[in-house]
Amino acid sequence: MKKFILIALCLSAFVSSLRAQVIRYEDLEKYSKDKYGDKWNDAAENLASEIQLDQNNCLTYVQVIEAGNQTKEQLYVLVNYWVTQQFNDANSVIQLNDKESGTIIVQGYCENIASYGGAAATYYVSIKPTIKVDIKPGKVRVTESIQYYDVKRVDGGIMGAIAGQTEHPVTEYKYLINECYPFVAKDKHISNKKVSSKALIMSNAYENVLIDKLEAAIKNGITGNENDDW
Repeated sequence: MKKFILIALCLSAFVSSLRAQVIRYEDLEKYSKDKYGDKWNDAAENLASEIQLDQNNCLTYVQVIEAGNQTKEQLYVLVNYWVTQQFNDANSVIQLNDKESGTIIVQGYCENIASYGGAAATYYVSIKPTIKVDIKPGKVRVTESIQYYDVKRVDGGIMGAIAGQTEHPVTEYKYLINECYPFVAKDKHISNKKVSSKALIMSNAYENVLIDKLEAAIKNGITGNENDDW
C-alpha cells in the first residue's frame, strides 16, 4: 500500500510538472505586466521601436540554448518529448520531426490573447506561432515566427444584447502584424489600438516564455530530477 501511494504521489508530481510546461494566458499576461506594465499602447510603441520584423514581416525570435555536454541524440529525445507535451492540444500541429537532421517544426496556438467588446461585435485575437528547433551536440537553436493575428469577430455586441439577439454569426480573419498598430499609425483592421497593442505584447511574451521553458527543460530536465542513475 505504501509503495502504491508513493507511486501515485510521484505520478501526481510528474503530471503537475508537465502541466507547468503548457503556456497559459495567465503566464503571458503576468510576464507582460511584470516587464512592461499594463499601459498596453505605450508598451507596444516602446516594443515596436526596439524590435524589427524580419524580411517576411514576421515577428521572429532566434535564440541558441547551450546544452553542455549533452549529445545530439540525448537532446533530440528530451526536446521531442518536451514538444509532445507542450503542444498536445487539437489546435497545435507537429509539422516536421526529423531525427536524422535534428529538426522539429511545430505550429503552436494561443487563444484569445486580446479581446474587445464593441457596440456591434466582439473581437478575439489568437496567434499560431511557428516554432523551429534545430539540434546539434551541446546546443539547441529555437526560431519562433508569428506573421499574423487570427481574429474572430462575433456579431452581436452590446447592441445585440440589448436587442435580445440570440444568433451570433462568427467571421474569422487573418491580419498581418505589419499592417496593425503600432507598426502603422492607423490600423485598418483592428479599430481599437489597445487590442492591437496587447496582441503585440502578448505575442512577444509567448515567444520569450516558450524559449525560457524550453531552456529550463534542456538544462534541468522535464521534471527537474532526471538523471542516469536508475
